[in-house]
Amino acid sequence: MRQFVEDVWDTLHRLDGAAALDILIIAVLIYALLMALRGTTAMTLVRGGVVIVIAIFLLGRVLDLAVVNFLVRNSLPGLVIGIIVIFQPEIRRTLERAGRTSLRRWLINPEDDLALDEIATAVSNLARQRHGAIIVVERSTGLEDLIETGIHLDAELSARMIESIFFPNSPMHDKAVIIRDKRIIAASATLPLSSASGTARMGTRHRAALGVSEETDAVAVVVSEESGGISIASEGRLIPLRDDSRVKATLEALLLARTSRTRTAA
Repeated sequence: MRQFVEDVWDTLHRLDGAAALDILIIAVLIYALLMALRGTTAMTLVRGGVVIVIAIFLLGRVLDLAVVNFLVRNSLPGLVIGIIVIFQPEIRRTLERAGRTSLRRWLINPEDDLALDEIATAVSNLARQRHGAIIVVERSTGLEDLIETGIHLDAELSARMIESIFFPNSPMHDKAVIIRDKRIIAASATLPLSSASGTARMGTRHRAALGVSEETDAVAVVVSEESGGISIASEGRLIPLRDDSRVKATLEALLLARTSRTRTAA
């Protein structure tokens, strides 16, 4: 134990500017990883892994276990590969978020307002009739992989069209509609389900809306078939709305406000 303390003290004495920068960069990377894992089941794995590694490290140092210390010193490459394999979905999600640009497909003009009116009208009517629905609005992250799982439409965006798609027992009512550039680009598209903690009790539609908002910057509107309730998923968060009068205002805040600020700054 005394040798361990002396080693730590000697290391601290040898710190210089470059070493401090190294530590800062690693700390920022670890913080970014923890923020990406926050609220997911992977966070539990991280806690368990950290506890086990610290326990083994301290045990080897305190009891001066030669084999354990050797394994700890030489296991870093294996740990890195293991982390990449175990946390592949979270790492991919973080890289996708980092690669998103500030440019938006939705530009502020009268057509945007009309498009949001059509979506809000459809959602309100679906909620009143308790017809379940998921409407996904594509932004800067392309959704081509998800579009390919559904039926390609490329139809004009209208409330009547959306309502007809989600009419009970219609061929395309069971999955998601994807909107791109103010057109209904696909219907009956399959979305990834969220695995975040607390979602096990959610319905499939809500988990799918959360899932697509976690993996992309798309905004998803969900109408519950059981209650007629309306929720909007964005950036891994599910926002329940008190009534249908808030649909358009919430979509404007999520889809258009950032674009407005970006264009103003430019």
